[in-house]
Amino acid sequence: MSALKVTLISTYDLGHQPFGLASPAAWLREAGAQVRCLDLAVQALDAAKLAGTDLLAVHLPMHTATRLAADVLPDIRRAAPDAHLCFFGLYAPMNEPFLRAIGGQTTLGGEFENGLLALYRRLCREGATEDQTEPVISLAKQRFRVPDREGLPGLSKYAYLTDAAERRRLAGHTEASRGCKHLCRHCPVVPVYDGRFRVVQREVVMADVRQQVAAGAEHITFGDPDFFNGVGHGLRLVEDFHTAFPDITYDVTIKVEHLLRHAEHLSTLVRTGCLFVTTAVESLDDTVLSHLHKGHTRADFSRLVAVARKVGLNLAPTFLPFTPWTTLPSYRALLAALADLRLIDCVVPVQLAIRLLLPEGSRLLGNVDVRGCLEGFDDAGLSHRWRHPDTSVDRLQALVQGLIQRESGQPRHQVFGAIWRLAHEIDGCPAPPLPDTPCVSMPRLSEPWYCCAEPLPAGDQMVP
Repeated sequence: MSALKVTLISTYDLGHQPFGLASPAAWLREAGAQVRCLDLAVQALDAAKLAGTDLLAVHLPMHTATRLAADVLPDIRRAAPDAHLCFFGLYAPMNEPFLRAIGGQTTLGGEFENGLLALYRRLCREGATEDQTEPVISLAKQRFRVPDREGLPGLSKYAYLTDAAERRRLAGHTEASRGCKHLCRHCPVVPVYDGRFRVVQREVVMADVRQQVAAGAEHITFGDPDFFNGVGHGLRLVEDFHTAFPDITYDVTIKVEHLLRHAEHLSTLVRTGCLFVTTAVESLDDTVLSHLHKGHTRADFSRLVAVARKVGLNLAPTFLPFTPWTTLPSYRALLAALADLRLIDCVVPVQLAIRLLLPEGSRLLGNVDVRGCLEGFDDAGLSHRWRHPDTSVDRLQALVQGLIQRESGQPRHQVFGAIWRLAHEIDGCPAPPLPDTPCVSMPRLSEPWYCCAEPLPAGDQMVP
Protein backbone atom coordinates (compact mmCIF):
# COMPACT_ATOMS: atom_id res chain seq x y z
CA MET A 1 0.00 0.00 0.00
CA SER A 2 1.76 3.16 -1.21
CA ALA A 3 1.72 6.30 0.92
CA LEU A 4 -0.60 9.07 -0.20
CA LYS A 5 -0.09 12.79 0.19
CA VAL A 6 -2.58 14.36 2.63
CA THR A 7 -3.09 18.09 3.20
CA LEU A 8 -4.99 19.07 6.35
CA ILE A 9 -6.37 22.62 6.17
CA SER A 10 -7.69 24.97 8.85
CA THR A 11 -9.27 28.31 7.97
CA TYR A 12 -10.01 29.68 11.45
CA ASP A 13 -9.77 28.37 15.00
CA LEU A 14 -10.14 31.48 17.20
CA GLY A 15 -6.44 32.24 17.32
CA HIS A 16 -5.29 28.76 18.37
CA GLN A 17 -2.65 26.57 16.83
CA PRO A 18 -5.27 24.06 15.65
CA PHE A 19 -5.64 20.87 17.66
CA GLY A 20 -8.03 19.86 14.87
CA LEU A 21 -5.05 19.50 12.50
CA ALA A 22 -2.43 18.27 14.96
CA SER A 23 -4.56 15.40 16.25
CA PRO A 24 -5.44 13.75 12.90
CA ALA A 25 -1.92 14.45 11.63
CA ALA A 26 -0.61 12.07 14.30
CA TRP A 27 -3.06 9.32 13.29
CA LEU A 28 -2.33 9.69 9.59
CA ARG A 29 1.46 9.89 9.90
CA GLU A 30 1.37 6.79 12.06
CA ALA A 31 -0.38 5.06 9.13
CA GLY A 32 2.37 6.16 6.75
CA ALA A 33 0.72 9.16 5.12
CA GLN A 34 2.73 12.13 3.90
CA VAL A 35 0.94 14.87 5.85
CA ARG A 36 1.16 18.61 5.38
CA CYS A 37 -0.76 21.01 7.65
CA LEU A 38 -1.85 24.41 6.38
CA ASP A 39 -3.43 27.03 8.65
CA LEU A 40 -4.92 29.73 6.44
CA ALA A 41 -5.63 31.90 9.48
CA VAL A 42 -1.90 32.71 9.67
CA GLN A 43 -0.46 31.32 6.41
CA ALA A 44 -0.95 32.21 2.78
CA LEU A 45 -2.37 29.62 0.40
CA ASP A 46 0.63 28.32 -1.54
CA ALA A 47 -0.75 26.52 -4.59
CA ALA A 48 2.60 24.90 -5.38
CA LYS A 49 2.60 23.09 -2.03
CA LEU A 50 -0.83 21.60 -2.71
CA ALA A 51 0.20 20.09 -6.02
CA GLY A 52 -0.01 16.32 -6.04
CA THR A 53 -2.23 16.12 -2.96
CA ASP A 54 -4.30 12.94 -2.91
CA LEU A 55 -6.54 13.82 0.05
CA LEU A 56 -7.60 17.34 1.03
CA ALA A 57 -9.25 17.44 4.47
CA VAL A 58 -10.66 20.77 5.66
CA HIS A 59 -11.41 21.27 9.37
CA LEU A 60 -14.72 23.00 10.22
CA PRO A 61 -14.90 23.52 14.00
CA MET A 62 -17.23 26.53 13.82
CA HIS A 63 -19.52 28.60 11.64
CA THR A 64 -16.92 31.18 10.62
CA ALA A 65 -14.46 28.46 9.59
CA THR A 66 -17.14 26.92 7.36
CA ARG A 67 -17.89 30.18 5.60
CA LEU A 68 -14.20 30.93 5.10
CA ALA A 69 -13.60 27.43 3.75
CA ALA A 70 -16.36 27.90 1.17
CA ASP A 71 -14.78 31.19 0.09
CA VAL A 72 -11.29 29.75 -0.40
CA LEU A 73 -12.35 26.40 -1.83
CA PRO A 74 -12.10 27.45 -5.53
CA ASP A 75 -8.43 28.37 -5.03
CA ILE A 76 -7.77 25.11 -3.20
CA ARG A 77 -9.48 23.12 -5.93
CA ARG A 78 -7.45 24.80 -8.69
CA ALA A 79 -4.26 23.85 -6.86
CA ALA A 80 -5.29 20.21 -6.29
CA PRO A 81 -8.06 19.38 -8.78
CA ASP A 82 -7.75 15.61 -8.48
CA ALA A 83 -7.63 15.33 -4.69
CA HIS A 84 -10.42 13.65 -2.74
CA LEU A 85 -12.16 16.43 -0.77
CA CYS A 86 -13.17 15.78 2.82
CA PHE A 87 -14.73 18.17 5.35
CA PHE A 88 -14.45 17.24 9.01
CA GLY A 89 -15.28 18.74 12.40
CA LEU A 90 -18.30 19.91 14.38
CA TYR A 91 -19.89 21.94 11.58
CA ALA A 92 -19.33 19.37 8.82
CA PRO A 93 -22.40 17.15 9.47
CA MET A 94 -24.58 20.20 10.19
CA ASN A 95 -23.82 21.54 6.71
CA GLU A 96 -23.49 18.24 4.83
CA PRO A 97 -25.90 19.07 1.91
CA PHE A 98 -24.11 22.39 1.31
CA LEU A 99 -20.66 20.79 1.52
CA ARG A 100 -21.66 18.04 -0.91
CA ALA A 101 -22.99 20.70 -3.29
CA ILE A 102 -19.63 22.51 -3.37
CA GLY A 103 -17.70 19.33 -4.07
CA GLY A 104 -17.25 17.56 -0.75
CA GLN A 105 -16.94 13.80 -1.18
CA THR A 106 -16.63 12.77 2.48
CA THR A 107 -18.09 14.45 5.57
CA LEU A 108 -16.97 13.48 9.08
CA GLY A 109 -18.25 14.84 12.41
CA GLY A 110 -17.93 14.01 16.08
CA GLU A 111 -14.88 11.85 16.80
CA PHE A 112 -13.39 12.27 13.35
CA GLU A 113 -9.85 10.89 13.66
CA ASN A 114 -10.86 7.26 13.15
CA GLY A 115 -12.96 8.30 10.18
CA LEU A 116 -10.07 10.15 8.56
CA LEU A 117 -7.85 7.14 9.10
CA ALA A 118 -10.45 4.84 7.53
CA LEU A 119 -10.85 7.24 4.61
CA TYR A 120 -7.10 7.33 4.06
CA ARG A 121 -6.91 3.54 4.00
CA ARG A 122 -9.85 3.38 1.61
CA LEU A 123 -8.13 5.77 -0.78
CA CYS A 124 -4.91 3.78 -0.56
CA ARG A 125 -6.66 0.76 -2.04
CA GLU A 126 -6.12 0.58 -5.77
CA GLY A 127 -9.12 1.95 -7.63
CA ALA A 128 -11.13 2.82 -4.51
CA THR A 129 -14.10 4.69 -5.98
CA GLU A 130 -16.95 3.66 -3.72
CA ASP A 131 -19.17 6.21 -1.95
CA GLN A 132 -18.48 7.22 1.64
CA THR A 133 -18.53 4.25 3.97
CA GLU A 134 -17.36 6.07 7.08
CA PRO A 135 -20.13 7.31 9.42
CA VAL A 136 -20.96 11.00 8.98
CA ILE A 137 -21.20 11.31 12.77
CA SER A 138 -19.16 8.99 14.96
CA LEU A 139 -19.32 9.09 18.73
CA ALA A 140 -17.23 5.93 19.15
CA LYS A 141 -14.69 6.12 21.95
CA GLN A 142 -11.16 6.59 20.62
CA ARG A 143 -7.69 5.92 21.93
CA PHE A 144 -6.12 9.26 21.07
CA ARG A 145 -2.59 9.78 19.80
CA VAL A 146 -0.42 12.64 21.04
CA PRO A 147 -1.12 15.50 18.59
CA ASP A 148 1.66 15.96 16.05
CA ARG A 149 2.28 19.69 15.70
CA GLU A 150 5.17 19.35 13.26
CA GLY A 151 4.82 21.73 10.34
CA LEU A 152 2.34 24.06 12.04
CA PRO A 153 3.31 27.72 12.50
CA GLY A 154 4.93 28.50 15.86
CA LEU A 155 2.94 29.64 18.88
CA SER A 156 4.11 33.23 18.38
CA LYS A 157 1.80 33.38 15.34
CA TYR A 158 -1.27 32.78 17.50
CA ALA A 159 -3.22 34.40 20.33
CA TYR A 160 -1.30 35.49 23.40
CA LEU A 161 -2.27 35.97 27.02
CA THR A 162 -2.09 39.33 28.75
CA ASP A 163 -1.95 38.75 32.48
CA ALA A 164 -3.18 41.02 35.28
CA ALA A 165 0.19 42.81 35.29
CA GLU A 166 -0.24 43.52 31.55
CA ARG A 167 2.59 41.15 30.60
CA ARG A 168 2.21 39.21 27.34
CA ARG A 169 2.72 35.45 27.40
CA LEU A 170 2.72 32.83 24.66
CA ALA A 171 -0.42 30.70 24.85
CA GLY A 172 -0.97 27.10 23.81
CA HIS A 173 -4.20 25.19 23.34
CA THR A 174 -5.34 21.61 23.74
CA GLU A 175 -8.48 19.55 24.32
CA ALA A 176 -9.22 17.23 27.23
CA SER A 177 -12.75 16.33 26.09
CA ARG A 178 -15.29 16.86 23.32
CA GLY A 179 -19.05 17.07 23.25
CA CYS A 180 -21.29 17.93 26.18
CA LYS A 181 -23.70 16.24 28.59
CA HIS A 182 -26.21 19.05 28.25
CA LEU A 183 -28.79 20.03 25.63
CA CYS A 184 -28.75 23.83 25.48
CA ARG A 185 -31.02 24.61 22.56
CA HIS A 186 -28.82 27.22 20.88
CA CYS A 187 -25.57 25.26 21.13
CA PRO A 188 -23.93 23.83 17.96
CA VAL A 189 -22.45 20.92 19.94
CA VAL A 190 -25.90 19.47 20.66
CA PRO A 191 -27.00 18.45 17.13
CA VAL A 192 -23.80 16.36 16.79
CA TYR A 193 -23.18 14.96 20.28
CA ASP A 194 -26.80 14.91 21.54
CA GLY A 195 -25.92 15.03 25.24
CA ARG A 196 -22.78 12.87 25.13
CA PHE A 197 -19.13 13.69 25.59
CA ARG A 198 -15.83 11.92 25.06
CA VAL A 199 -12.56 12.35 26.95
CA VAL A 200 -9.03 12.57 25.62
CA GLN A 201 -6.84 10.28 27.72
CA ARG A 202 -5.02 12.19 30.45
CA GLU A 203 -1.56 11.03 29.43
CA VAL A 204 -2.21 12.26 25.88
CA VAL A 205 -3.31 15.68 27.11
CA MET A 206 -0.25 15.97 29.34
CA ALA A 207 2.09 14.97 26.51
CA ASP A 208 0.49 17.63 24.30
CA VAL A 209 0.89 20.25 27.01
CA ARG A 210 4.49 19.18 27.52
CA GLN A 211 5.42 19.69 23.88
CA GLN A 212 3.78 23.12 23.80
CA VAL A 213 5.57 24.21 26.97
CA ALA A 214 8.81 23.05 25.35
CA ALA A 215 7.89 25.27 22.37
CA GLY A 216 7.55 28.29 24.67
CA ALA A 217 3.94 28.22 25.92
CA GLU A 218 3.51 29.96 29.27
CA HIS A 219 -0.27 29.49 29.40
CA ILE A 220 -2.60 26.76 28.13
CA THR A 221 -6.24 27.03 27.09
CA PHE A 222 -8.23 23.85 27.55
CA GLY A 223 -10.71 24.20 24.70
CA ASP A 224 -13.32 21.72 25.97
CA PRO A 225 -16.95 22.81 25.57
CA ASP A 226 -17.23 22.17 29.33
CA PHE A 227 -14.21 21.16 31.40
CA PHE A 228 -16.45 19.80 34.19
CA ASN A 229 -18.50 17.45 32.01
CA GLY A 230 -16.18 14.85 33.46
CA VAL A 231 -15.27 16.64 36.69
CA GLY A 232 -13.06 13.80 37.98
CA HIS A 233 -11.14 13.71 34.71
CA GLY A 234 -10.68 17.48 34.79
CA LEU A 235 -9.57 17.69 38.41
CA ARG A 236 -7.03 14.89 38.07
CA LEU A 237 -5.70 16.56 34.95
CA VAL A 238 -5.15 19.98 36.54
CA GLU A 239 -3.46 18.38 39.54
CA ASP A 240 -1.06 16.58 37.19
CA PHE A 241 -0.66 19.78 35.18
CA HIS A 242 0.28 21.84 38.22
CA THR A 243 2.69 19.22 39.54
CA ALA A 244 4.49 19.05 36.20
CA PHE A 245 4.31 22.77 35.36
CA PRO A 246 3.91 24.81 38.56
CA ASP A 247 4.73 28.09 36.77
CA ILE A 248 2.38 27.59 33.82
CA THR A 249 -1.17 28.96 34.01
CA TYR A 250 -4.32 27.84 32.23
CA ASP A 251 -7.95 28.69 31.53
CA VAL A 252 -11.04 26.52 31.05
CA THR A 253 -14.71 26.80 30.08
CA ILE A 254 -17.36 25.57 32.56
CA LYS A 255 -21.14 26.00 32.79
CA VAL A 256 -22.69 28.09 35.58
CA GLU A 257 -24.62 25.00 36.63
CA HIS A 258 -21.42 22.93 36.97
CA LEU A 259 -19.50 25.66 38.78
CA LEU A 260 -22.21 25.84 41.44
CA ARG A 261 -22.68 22.07 41.67
CA HIS A 262 -18.94 21.58 42.20
CA ALA A 263 -18.28 24.79 44.12
CA GLU A 264 -16.04 22.92 46.57
CA HIS A 265 -13.55 22.38 43.73
CA LEU A 266 -13.23 26.01 42.62
CA SER A 267 -10.37 26.58 45.04
CA THR A 268 -8.57 23.67 43.37
CA LEU A 269 -8.74 25.50 40.05
CA VAL A 270 -7.22 28.61 41.64
CA ARG A 271 -4.49 26.64 43.43
CA THR A 272 -3.45 24.78 40.28
CA GLY A 273 -3.01 27.93 38.19
CA CYS A 274 -6.38 28.67 36.58
CA LEU A 275 -6.33 32.36 35.66
CA PHE A 276 -9.98 32.54 34.63
CA VAL A 277 -13.02 30.45 33.76
CA THR A 278 -15.10 31.26 30.71
CA THR A 279 -18.74 30.59 31.50
CA ALA A 280 -21.64 30.89 29.06
CA VAL A 281 -24.16 32.90 31.05
CA GLU A 282 -25.95 34.00 27.84
CA SER A 283 -28.63 36.08 29.58
CA LEU A 284 -29.73 37.44 32.94
CA ASP A 285 -33.40 37.18 31.93
CA ASP A 286 -34.97 34.00 33.30
CA THR A 287 -37.42 33.80 30.39
CA VAL A 288 -34.57 33.73 27.87
CA LEU A 289 -32.60 31.24 29.98
CA SER A 290 -35.62 28.95 30.02
CA HIS A 291 -36.03 29.12 26.22
CA LEU A 292 -32.32 28.32 25.80
CA HIS A 293 -32.54 25.48 28.32
CA LYS A 294 -29.41 26.75 30.05
CA GLY A 295 -29.91 25.05 33.40
CA HIS A 296 -29.35 28.15 35.55
CA THR A 297 -31.18 31.31 36.58
CA ARG A 298 -30.20 34.91 37.11
CA ALA A 299 -30.07 34.26 40.86
CA ASP A 300 -27.75 31.30 40.26
CA PHE A 301 -25.31 33.49 38.39
CA SER A 302 -25.34 36.17 41.08
CA ARG A 303 -24.62 33.46 43.64
CA LEU A 304 -21.77 32.13 41.49
CA VAL A 305 -20.16 35.57 41.31
CA ALA A 306 -20.10 35.71 45.11
CA VAL A 307 -18.74 32.16 45.45
CA ALA A 308 -16.02 32.73 42.85
CA ARG A 309 -14.92 36.01 44.45
CA LYS A 310 -14.65 34.34 47.82
CA VAL A 311 -12.08 31.84 46.51
CA GLY A 312 -10.34 34.30 44.17
CA LEU A 313 -11.49 32.71 40.89
CA ASN A 314 -11.81 35.09 37.93
CA LEU A 315 -14.94 34.65 35.81
CA ALA A 316 -15.10 35.60 32.13
CA PRO A 317 -18.85 35.51 31.41
CA THR A 318 -20.12 35.30 27.83
CA PHE A 319 -23.52 36.46 26.67
CA LEU A 320 -26.12 36.14 23.93
CA PRO A 321 -27.92 39.43 24.47
CA PHE A 322 -29.89 39.69 21.22
CA THR A 323 -32.58 37.03 20.84
CA PRO A 324 -36.25 37.10 19.78
CA TRP A 325 -37.12 37.61 23.47
CA THR A 326 -34.83 40.62 24.05
CA THR A 327 -36.47 43.98 24.77
CA LEU A 328 -34.87 47.39 25.14
CA PRO A 329 -35.60 47.37 28.91
CA SER A 330 -34.20 43.85 29.30
CA TYR A 331 -31.00 44.85 27.50
CA ARG A 332 -30.58 47.83 29.79
CA ALA A 333 -31.28 45.54 32.74
CA LEU A 334 -28.42 43.27 31.61
CA LEU A 335 -26.03 46.21 31.53
CA ALA A 336 -27.23 47.43 34.93
CA ALA A 337 -26.74 43.96 36.43
CA LEU A 338 -23.17 43.75 35.11
CA ALA A 339 -22.45 47.12 36.67
CA ASP A 340 -24.06 46.16 39.99
CA LEU A 341 -22.11 42.87 40.08
CA ARG A 342 -18.86 44.75 39.31
CA LEU A 343 -18.29 42.71 36.15
CA ILE A 344 -17.80 45.48 33.59
CA ASP A 345 -14.09 44.75 33.17
CA CYS A 346 -14.70 40.99 33.11
CA VAL A 347 -16.82 41.07 29.94
CA VAL A 348 -15.30 41.34 26.47
CA PRO A 349 -17.28 44.17 24.78
CA VAL A 350 -18.22 42.07 21.75
CA GLN A 351 -20.25 39.87 24.11
CA LEU A 352 -22.72 42.75 24.36
CA ALA A 353 -23.41 42.70 20.60
CA ILE A 354 -23.86 39.00 19.84
CA ARG A 355 -27.01 38.07 17.96
CA LEU A 356 -28.59 34.62 17.86
CA LEU A 357 -27.37 32.40 15.03
CA LEU A 358 -29.72 29.75 13.67
CA PRO A 359 -27.74 27.25 11.58
CA GLU A 360 -29.21 24.08 10.15
CA GLY A 361 -29.88 21.64 12.96
CA SER A 362 -30.43 24.27 15.65
CA ARG A 363 -32.92 23.02 18.22
CA LEU A 364 -34.35 26.51 18.52
CA LEU A 365 -35.89 26.18 15.07
CA GLY A 366 -38.74 24.28 16.70
CA ASN A 367 -39.54 27.14 19.08
CA VAL A 368 -42.81 28.85 18.22
CA ASP A 369 -41.43 32.34 18.93
CA VAL A 370 -38.39 31.73 16.76
CA ARG A 371 -40.50 30.33 13.90
CA GLY A 372 -42.51 33.54 13.94
CA CYS A 373 -39.35 35.58 13.32
CA LEU A 374 -37.85 33.53 10.47
CA GLU A 375 -37.37 35.10 7.03
CA GLY A 376 -35.80 32.27 5.04
CA PHE A 377 -32.43 30.56 4.80
CA ASP A 378 -29.35 32.57 3.90
CA ASP A 379 -27.28 30.31 1.64
CA ALA A 380 -24.22 32.56 1.79
CA GLY A 381 -24.42 32.93 5.57
CA LEU A 382 -25.33 29.26 6.18
CA SER A 383 -27.99 30.28 8.68
CA HIS A 384 -31.69 31.08 8.95
CA ARG A 385 -32.43 34.80 8.79
CA TRP A 386 -34.64 36.21 11.50
CA ARG A 387 -35.99 39.62 12.37
CA HIS A 388 -36.96 40.80 15.83
CA PRO A 389 -40.65 41.74 16.16
CA ASP A 390 -39.50 45.09 17.59
CA THR A 391 -37.32 46.73 14.92
CA SER A 392 -35.72 49.00 17.54
CA VAL A 393 -34.04 45.96 19.11
CA ASP A 394 -32.41 45.00 15.78
CA ARG A 395 -31.38 48.62 15.34
CA LEU A 396 -29.81 48.69 18.79
CA GLN A 397 -27.85 45.50 18.01
CA ALA A 398 -26.47 47.04 14.81
CA LEU A 399 -25.54 50.26 16.63
CA VAL A 400 -23.82 48.41 19.47
CA GLN A 401 -21.90 46.24 17.03
CA GLY A 402 -20.75 49.30 15.07
CA LEU A 403 -19.73 51.09 18.25
CA ILE A 404 -17.65 48.11 19.39
CA GLN A 405 -15.89 47.92 16.04
CA ARG A 406 -15.09 51.64 16.15
CA GLU A 407 -13.88 51.47 19.75
CA SER A 408 -11.77 48.34 19.25
CA GLY A 409 -8.75 48.41 21.53
CA GLN A 410 -10.21 50.87 24.03
CA PRO A 411 -10.53 49.93 27.73
CA ARG A 412 -13.52 47.72 28.47
CA HIS A 413 -15.11 50.11 30.97
CA GLN A 414 -14.89 52.95 28.41
CA VAL A 415 -16.66 50.89 25.73
CA PHE A 416 -19.22 49.70 28.27
CA GLY A 417 -20.00 53.32 29.20
CA ALA A 418 -20.62 54.17 25.55
CA ILE A 419 -22.93 51.16 25.16
CA TRP A 420 -24.74 52.16 28.37
CA ARG A 421 -25.46 55.62 26.97
CA LEU A 422 -26.48 54.25 23.58
CA ALA A 423 -28.92 51.74 25.10
CA HIS A 424 -30.72 54.56 26.89
CA GLU A 425 -30.59 57.18 24.14
CA ILE A 426 -32.22 54.85 21.58
CA ASP A 427 -35.36 54.80 23.72
CA GLY A 428 -35.24 58.47 24.67
CA CYS A 429 -34.28 57.63 28.26
CA PRO A 430 -31.65 59.62 30.14
CA ALA A 431 -28.68 57.40 31.01
CA PRO A 432 -28.19 57.33 34.79
CA PRO A 433 -24.60 57.43 36.04
CA LEU A 434 -22.84 54.10 36.35
CA PRO A 435 -21.62 52.99 39.77
CA ASP A 436 -18.22 54.46 40.57
CA THR A 437 -16.28 51.21 40.86
CA PRO A 438 -12.52 50.83 40.41
CA CYS A 439 -11.33 49.45 37.07
CA VAL A 440 -9.59 46.10 37.26
CA SER A 441 -7.10 44.51 34.90
CA MET A 442 -8.33 41.03 33.99
CA PRO A 443 -6.11 38.32 32.52
CA ARG A 444 -7.27 37.86 28.94
CA LEU A 445 -6.44 36.26 25.63
CA SER A 446 -5.90 38.49 22.62
CA GLU A 447 -8.49 36.40 20.78
CA PRO A 448 -10.66 34.78 23.46
CA TRP A 449 -12.63 31.61 22.92
CA TYR A 450 -16.37 32.16 23.15
CA CYS A 451 -18.67 29.43 24.35
CA CYS A 452 -20.90 28.75 21.32
CA ALA A 453 -20.05 32.16 19.89
CA GLU A 454 -17.74 33.65 17.32
CA PRO A 455 -16.79 37.18 16.33
CA LEU A 456 -17.17 37.84 12.60
CA PRO A 457 -15.50 40.43 10.37
CA ALA A 458 -16.99 43.92 10.08
CA GLY A 459 -20.33 43.91 8.34
CA ASP A 460 -21.32 40.44 9.51
CA GLN A 461 -23.58 39.51 12.37
CA MET A 462 -22.03 38.60 15.68
CA VAL A 463 -23.18 35.02 16.15
CA PRO A 464 -23.23 32.24 18.72
